[in-house]
Amino acid sequence: MSGTAGAGSTLADPVSGRPLHADTPHSYSDGERRRPVLDGIPYLRIGRDDVAAAALAALDDGRVDDAAAVLLADNDDWWDEAPPPPAALAAAYRSAADPATTLRDTVAALGLGRVGDYFLHRDHDPSGLAVSALTGTHPPAGRPVVDLACGAGHLLRRLALEPGAAGDLTGVDIVFAKLWLARRFVLPDAVGARLLCADLRAPWPLVPDGSGGTDGAAWVCCHDALYFLDDPGDVLARAGDLAGPGGAVLAAHCHNAEHPAGRAGHPLRVEEWAALLPGALTYAEEELTDAALATRPARPAEPATLHGTEAVALALDRAHAAPHAGLLAPPVHGVLSPNPLYRGGVRRWPDERWGEEYGERVAAYLPERLPADMDRDEAVRRRVLVELPERW
Repeated sequence: MSGTAGAGSTLADPVSGRPLHADTPHSYSDGERRRPVLDGIPYLRIGRDDVAAAALAALDDGRVDDAAAVLLADNDDWWDEAPPPPAALAAAYRSAADPATTLRDTVAALGLGRVGDYFLHRDHDPSGLAVSALTGTHPPAGRPVVDLACGAGHLLRRLALEPGAAGDLTGVDIVFAKLWLARRFVLPDAVGARLLCADLRAPWPLVPDGSGGTDGAAWVCCHDALYFLDDPGDVLARAGDLAGPGGAVLAAHCHNAEHPAGRAGHPLRVEEWAALLPGALTYAEEELTDAALATRPARPAEPATLHGTEAVALALDRAHAAPHAGLLAPPVHGVLSPNPLYRGGVRRWPDERWGEEYGERVAAYLPERLPADMDRDEAVRRRVLVELPERW
């Protein structure tokens, strides 16, 4: 364990700004303050000193399960559900080591509710398809990747499965449990992605060192998260600094304040989003979803023409990398399975809220019943057959 974070960056304490180094196998230190590390994931949130101290005390005593219960209970400020009892969280942590335990089992054990449903179906919902199309249209092209608000690591997995598409992979999220799910269930075992628990609203633990990629370039993205933040422009500006002169900044699913379905969080008008990343191309989410289903590059549009979109995406690539055919197509590197939205051969939404948000658009490409005779390529294209993590 070291203070190297990949993507041409080093790790720094978000409070002091001093470099972080391993002082024990389960902690980092800047020389004065210690930060807990569990399963290789540093807990670097600020304003959670009680959480960090409790986890550190447990790790120092060798009580790993107790430390896991503390960290897995921590959530973001938007979450409105109480966590399961510590004993239940410790049991969920232990059971993840059993090869028979699945991602579905574990999101339920962690009490993740609607967020768990989101993670279980993220790659195949319309906004997930939009991320795929935006990524294929403006790919990393071998540059180191920093995925801000990476959730359970779905995009990191996609990039890892496409050989040569990206350089070093780094994921940052404010919720430790999401990163832990990525480590245990979503990312392939051979992928050495760096996962950091940190708050994008605070000083970032990633400090550019000019060594990543070509000419210090990195590919930085932040999807389906900016509308949760009070100052998304600050996050995009810092993402641009981290990306460097030959880098890229992408942001998908930025809620449009003019659309009825886009009013959650802190939405902005399309022109307001575009103004936060000068020079960026803008895309309607519906166009991105259509592009993913057609396995073609997405077509940008002027912000003034996008008032009807549910959400807008932004892409600024200073290196102007060409679209990547492999990333535009659905992944087929592993075993294909029926889309998990099919239960008993019938398409069913995981919960009412998910159906209200995604159902109408999903029904446009996913048949109501699992087809028995659909051409394989067509089934893959329409996400009837999908590639899932081994322990989904």
